[in-house]
Amino acid sequence: MNKINDINVSMIKKLRCAILLFCIITFATAEGQEYSVARMMWWNVENLFDPSNDSLTADDEFTTTGTKHWTYNRFYQKKDSIYKTILYMGINRLPVAIGLCEVENARCLRNLCYRLSCFNYRYVHYDSPDERGVDVALLYDSTRISILNSQAIPLMLENDRTRDILYVSALYEQQDTIHVMVCHLPSQLGGATNTDWKRQHAKSLLQSQIDSILLFQPSAKIVVMGDMNTLPQDDLNGMSNLMLPIQNSGQGTHKYQGIWTCLDQFYVSHSLFSQSETTIYSPQWLLEEDAKYLDFKPRRTYVGYRYNDGYSDHLPIVLTIQKE
Repeated sequence: MNKINDINVSMIKKLRCAILLFCIITFATAEGQEYSVARMMWWNVENLFDPSNDSLTADDEFTTTGTKHWTYNRFYQKKDSIYKTILYMGINRLPVAIGLCEVENARCLRNLCYRLSCFNYRYVHYDSPDERGVDVALLYDSTRISILNSQAIPLMLENDRTRDILYVSALYEQQDTIHVMVCHLPSQLGGATNTDWKRQHAKSLLQSQIDSILLFQPSAKIVVMGDMNTLPQDDLNGMSNLMLPIQNSGQGTHKYQGIWTCLDQFYVSHSLFSQSETTIYSPQWLLEEDAKYLDFKPRRTYVGYRYNDGYSDHLPIVLTIQKE
């Protein structure tokens, strides 16, 4: 009986994948989307917590008995919302790499990759010392990306346990080596001026890693992605911040008191600059009306303690790297 059940489950999974693939291919064709060499995505998914309690971190708020009443149904709903948002980019536009932050643990990533199993996504992740237990991670298409090396670069701050910077070097389509750094820099909690030194220390760590790569390979292909918790700046030597023009146009990935800002950013090395383009991914389902400040705002999972059945308080950004 168990064998029959296993077969039925496998058949249902394959049928579900086939139907989903058909829908996405149809959608992509209808939109006239075209394939490009590489597309990467960054998204602060805002509190993707596993509902079980971790006694070593301050995750109590997002447990089944916590103040947010974070149930497994709500967790699965959020995970599926992330999954659908990625897939609706279109079959020819799926990212080869997806950077995420505010993910609690590997279990969350395994659940997400299981939903994306039709597309062979795997993940790179290290548990960080962050007080709330939230980490950064990188999903990647294992048919196009081969991981060469990865490490967590600890961000050591006095009296502050925060997330590491994730470094990954990978071989893209068995041809090009690309270096990726995934980060979620310290927040402005306590005031932007009072906490700026923390972000500057993180930038120094990034710069050290970039310098060590460029020293031995001046034309190296490097991508830094993350929630920088500050406005875009060209402040990393050897790198260009692609979000500066978008910020100057009045667009943004995060809205606070009616003002859009590009806290989420891509930097690329100069060898990639002429081939690179960045956009904010803002389909209508990621937004809701902003009754207080007018227009729209990101549709987040909670508004205070009220469950809002949304996605995140940040919008994703997408980096497209064209053929040379």
